[in-house]
Amino acid sequence: QLVESGGGLVRPGESLRLSCEVSGFALLKYTIGWFRQRPGSDREGVACISSFGAATDYLDPKKGRFTISRDNAKNTVWLQMNNLKPEDTAVYHCARSGYTHCSGYDPSDLSNYDYWGQGTQVTVSS
Repeated sequence: QLVESGGGLVRPGESLRLSCEVSGFALLKYTIGWFRQRPGSDREGVACISSFGAATDYLDPKKGRFTISRDNAKNTVWLQMNNLKPEDTAVYHCARSGYTHCSGYDPSDLSNYDYWGQGTQVTVSS
């Protein structure tokens, strides 16, 4: 099971840290991805972190607004989001991949993930 938390209503430029708490499986064996679904859009990949902690941010790698991290001992993966923009408004989901890494395949492809959380709403508005 994956359970997201930490969403809410924030103003442009503010930050949020989302959490993904896992149970029922050993987090250390799996890659975890964060995805988001904006209103009227398909679900898209945000970031991926491998079982051994190598992180990849797809959405804004040059500006580094999103940072994914994990603590296997706490069974938790986080997504730190800084300088949020109205276009970041979405439901954010975490998901488990059967791979142990984020390379060699497309980690933003939803079909590579087998378990998903219900999501947490992030709204960025002034």
